[in-house]
Amino acid sequence: MTDTPADPIRPTDDAARALARDLISGARFGALGVIDPETGFPAVTRIALGSGPEGGLWTLVSGLSAHARALRADPRVSVLLGEPGAKGDPLTHPRLSLQAEALPLAANDPRRAAARARWLADHPKAKLYIDLGDFFFVEFRLIGGALNGGFGRAFRLTAEDLA
Repeated sequence: MTDTPADPIRPTDDAARALARDLISGARFGALGVIDPETGFPAVTRIALGSGPEGGLWTLVSGLSAHARALRADPRVSVLLGEPGAKGDPLTHPRLSLQAEALPLAANDPRRAAARARWLADHPKAKLYIDLGDFFFVEFRLIGGALNGGFGRAFRLTAEDLA
């Protein structure tokens, strides 16, 4: 007889949804996972994060970066949010791994002015580079996620759970 391990994923509840939404709304940076179009291997980088003009999760990237080239080649990305607290085991602190589609904002999109104003309100130091020609905004359309709310608190989330 083979012992089948118990499924560690709990049923998603309102507390898990709230924690995930708090991690998203409070994120100022995170790790972005893309597929490198030259090698086919995953690549991860740290990016700044913030809200867009109507909310949601956005970033501002340089078109010269490897991750910008990768997300233009394949818009499927993963974003990891959540930072360890000042004390304790870092793996006991909440974190959220999101699956998303990266949607670059065209330079002539009418939302760009609002995105710029919102970004600078949250990231004032970006004033040094936000208007350089290679920088552009990316909106993440959230598809789902995996929330680790701390030891023994794992949840799968849908796009609806994250909205």
